[in-house]
Amino acid sequence: MELDAQTQAVLDALAAMKLQPPDQIPIEEARTQFMRSRAQYVAAPEPVASAQDISIPGRAGAIPARAYRPSGSSPGERLPAFVFFHGGGWVFGNLDSHDSLCRSLCNAARCAVVAVDYRLAPEHRFPAALDDALAALRHVAQHGASLGIDAARLAAGGDSAGGNLVAVAALTLRDQGEPGLNLQVLLYPVTDLSLESPSYATLGQGYMLTLDRMRFFRNQYLNRASDAADWRASPLRAADLSRLPPALIVTASHDPLIHEAKTYADRLAAAGVHVTYRSYPGVVHGFMTMAGAVDTGRRAVEETAAAIRTALQG
Repeated sequence: MELDAQTQAVLDALAAMKLQPPDQIPIEEARTQFMRSRAQYVAAPEPVASAQDISIPGRAGAIPARAYRPSGSSPGERLPAFVFFHGGGWVFGNLDSHDSLCRSLCNAARCAVVAVDYRLAPEHRFPAALDDALAALRHVAQHGASLGIDAARLAAGGDSAGGNLVAVAALTLRDQGEPGLNLQVLLYPVTDLSLESPSYATLGQGYMLTLDRMRFFRNQYLNRASDAADWRASPLRAADLSRLPPALIVTASHDPLIHEAKTYADRLAAAGVHVTYRSYPGVVHGFMTMAGAVDTGRRAVEETAAAIRTALQG
């Protein structure tokens, strides 16, 4: 299978930028480069009824977040909600990097969206990001009324590292007997930080996300190599995947993470969890945030939003 023409054009444009490897420049410079490189293919931000920056109490202090309400909604309306965690290898990304995606999902799913700006590595290593994710989910579930949210209709999702956080959070909430989610949305998630799945051998070079880049992210995020075996970093290592919320798992054909994501989907299904697995052809990791340049990314956003809307009806 070949890359589609639009995806190839994005990769060509990125190659022309001559981006520096993130391990060879200061971390703040690498973060600035990450944001600059995204600008040419992110979809234009859709207008929403409101987008308000808020703070969520966390174990280590306030967690920045952004609460969106869809176009056409009224201020007093109790809306279902989708809590979103951005990707970026636990190192990059913020509320602005995924603002366009959150706005599109908010409008198309007709739900509130709460995007969470969890702490990043290497300043804050594992499990800091997970602690923030759990704090955010608990806060929205317990204080949804103040945000105009119906906490009984709550889903969560994220892309890449954000998908990892959602998968682990779902396991943690189950184990602690806390209210679960109506849906977990895992967009090309990291599920195994051993970095040994077969797709790394076939897709680990030349398709934007590389094996070397994943090694960099792992080394920034984890405290020590042995943390990769901890299910809180690698949910595929969890012994029991039963009694979890229904899952939507999205993958890209040319993504080195595809094998571990498919394996996670298969294990969930084998454990009795309802799973919808969608693999999009001809695209690479992160393609849903390329919706301004890649039609398949736009279609995946629409289909993901439809799944969220269906799960949160009622």
